Amino acid sequence: MNRRQHGKWGEDIALEYLEKKGYITLARSFYSRFGEIDLVMRTKEYLVFIEVKTRKDKRIAHAREFVSLTKQRKIISAAKYWLMKKPTSLQPRFDVIEVYAKDGVKTEKPEIIHIENAFGV
Repeated sequence: MNRRQHGKWGEDIALEYLEKKGYITLARSFYSRFGEIDLVMRTKEYLVFIEVKTRKDKRIAHAREFVSLTKQRKIISAAKYWLMKKPTSLQPRFDVIEVYAKDGVKTEKPEIIHIENAFGV
């Protein structure tokens, strides 16, 4: 399985986790000329732009550490574009979800860490 497929699998895990928490999916892999957003979801209060990072473990670094300032800026720019195209009264929020799967896609119970409001404008 290549990196892209592994990342998609992690997004599937994150999506299932969030939907169980009552989040509603608006988009997956939203692309714009400004950047990509893995998941766009909503709650009663928030429009949530989510970056999902999938890793085997956190020995070297936590997955959230791979959401660089440059990556954050791209996500924020893509979110601004989303909001320009689809205005809302919901408060925007930027979350990061870490998915740790020591056996890759064969992992039976991946560890999920949801960091709400991980970064901001």
